[in-house]
Amino acid sequence: MKKKLTDLCDIQYGYAFDSKLFTNDEGYIPLIRIRDVQRGFSETYYSGKYPVEYVVHPGDLLVGMDGEFNISRWKDRDALLNQRVCKITAKNGTSEEYIRFALSKALKEIEQRTSFVTVKHLSAKELNRLVLDIPCYSSQVHIVGLCSSLERIIEKRKKQLQILDELIKARFVEMFGDPADISRKDKVELSEICEKITDGEHGSVARVPNGHPFLNAKQILKNGRIDWDTITYVGDEDHQRIYKRCNPVEGDILLTTTGTIGNVAIMPKAEEVSMDRGITLIKIDRQKVTSEFVAELLKQPSIQTEMGVNVHASAIGHLFMNRVKKLPAILPSMESQAEFTAFVRQVDKSKSVA
Repeated sequence: MKKKLTDLCDIQYGYAFDSKLFTNDEGYIPLIRIRDVQRGFSETYYSGKYPVEYVVHPGDLLVGMDGEFNISRWKDRDALLNQRVCKITAKNGTSEEYIRFALSKALKEIEQRTSFVTVKHLSAKELNRLVLDIPCYSSQVHIVGLCSSLERIIEKRKKQLQILDELIKARFVEMFGDPADISRKDKVELSEICEKITDGEHGSVARVPNGHPFLNAKQILKNGRIDWDTITYVGDEDHQRIYKRCNPVEGDILLTTTGTIGNVAIMPKAEEVSMDRGITLIKIDRQKVTSEFVAELLKQPSIQTEMGVNVHASAIGHLFMNRVKKLPAILPSMESQAEFTAFVRQVDKSKSVA
């Protein structure tokens, strides 16, 4: 049976709280913004008066309406429902967990339909007219049980992969220390160990159903993988123009420098791709460094801080190429880098079978 979302649940849209009253003082009530939905906590607080009907409680179901349309349970203490975030409350006879799973799928489909848009917005009108498949209540509960089991397996797998990533980070520090340590004698700038540092297309590019793959920053994931499933395509003329200046090949480093700053991936063996300016292409000098070494170097906390990744409130929306070129780097021996690279590749094999 198909029913409108509004027949299955109540939707409360957030309030436009006065940004002049936003504060970092934890003594005030937290304010839920778009970036807080998935992570489940906020570092922004509100010092003014507020309507009590906009207070969100732990466990409430929230949807972010800009960027990635995340849906998640609120995990922190009572907080305020800010604009562009909405709260979903199931009506009698509907499992709210079923809504969470079903709506997650529906929102992903909407997101993919708007894949050509730089900044995606989910309108209240679109959400209100959304239709979901809804079985009887007992079937809802059964489906929720299956989906919850799969969710737990996925989370366990993510934790396993995170442990392996931490192992690589620990090995890097053990072998090379902190690359931002000012007392180091082997300290250089990133540009000194690279042949070329450039970025992708700055202008708007028309997408086509079939053509050349075109990467954007959102497809470079935090875990170092590239999300090929959401790739879009550009025509031959646009591709050739972009690729002439920015031609990623196997072993090149891709660094996100717009939106989510600091995600790093090593370009795999793949067909020719072009990309937008949200990704900076780093062509290393392979006589001096290995891809695995530079990729892990860029993931180090001190280097991420240099990029502005840990700056509060996303003060840096774009990491400019000149700043990338001047990032701190080190130049250890190729023998030690080769040892580290072999270790990384062995761990990567463990990831595929873990």
